Amino acid sequence: MERDLNNTTQTDMTGTITNASVDAYRPDTAQNQKETEWQNDDWNSQVGYFKGTDVIPQFHRAVTALSTWTAGKGFTTDNSTEALLANMRGWGNETFDEIMMNMINMKKVTGDAYAEIIRNDAGTLINLKIIGGDVIKIIVNSKGMIEKYEQTERGGKKKTTRTFQPDEILHLTNDRVADEIHGTSLADIVSWIVIAKREAMEDWKRALHLSTIRVLYIDSQNPAKLLKVKEQYAKAKKDNEVLILPGRKDQDMTFETLNAPPIDPFMRWIEYLDSLFYQVVGVPRVIATSEGFTESGGKVGFLTFEPVYTKEQMLLEGDLWNQLAIKVKFSRPPSLGGDLARDEAKDPQAIQPNDTNIQTGQ
Repeated sequence: MERDLNNTTQTDMTGTITNASVDAYRPDTAQNQKETEWQNDDWNSQVGYFKGTDVIPQFHRAVTALSTWTAGKGFTTDNSTEALLANMRGWGNETFDEIMMNMINMKKVTGDAYAEIIRNDAGTLINLKIIGGDVIKIIVNSKGMIEKYEQTERGGKKKTTRTFQPDEILHLTNDRVADEIHGTSLADIVSWIVIAKREAMEDWKRALHLSTIRVLYIDSQNPAKLLKVKEQYAKAKKDNEVLILPGRKDQDMTFETLNAPPIDPFMRWIEYLDSLFYQVVGVPRVIATSEGFTESGGKVGFLTFEPVYTKEQMLLEGDLWNQLAIKVKFSRPPSLGGDLARDEAKDPQAIQPNDTNIQTGQ
């Protein structure tokens, strides 16, 4: 039968399908007023991603690995500075290394880290005591320069309890954007990935658990009889007993076991999120765990990590010098250049040392 092409129509999907877009971001900058203040109201939820027991633990592992490689391998300085840092106790029993690693953790997770600079009567630095970012308020003038810090009480109306001048607070800032008056929280950046992986793992756990359930089919339309069987079945499961029913199998009644869905789609999705997570955090998975990696793969992961932790070391060294007049150099592990040269002699396809062009351990 011939079709009349004059009857051809088309759909109208105007407004139905929209293109993907990225929301605009307005930085928290100084306003046209004498003072502009900012306090991190999301601090507790950001720390929850790092320390919470019900989220993905890789975030905690990746951030602590970065802080360990940055400030946990020792440092060199002059004798007087070394003696000064050796006497620091933080909140009572911390070392200088622990204080620095804690501050790097908070800097990366929440965007900013703070420590009270404590001096003796002669003005000599004697200690650094970390203060949680949930109680610190940054106040800048109309030009965007830090005027002071205020410490507030926790909860309630956050009443100011102490005021600090800029030289009384050691302030580390993570990836500050333009003239914004605070740093960038890594927890905010990876939150979507963390939640997506958590959902995938919970979905698979639920599906696997439900697969242990057996469905009982009863050839009956009698509500009272079905209710009785339901009660007996529930009681037998609760008591871990076998339910005995009078009837003919596959005629009057039958059981059907639920099967778990294929695991491959779940694993591919979870592995993709894992890979994406480590890319965003900037800490290769091999740094957090060596499981499943070849020697050459581990070396490649290490080489990609070298610029990351050396950058953090240089930033921390600069902050200590600019804010405390302390000159220290955090230890850099030896470079893999020698190992790569030996590998190249064995395998022409191995990575060329010149390809990395990384100078460390100097």
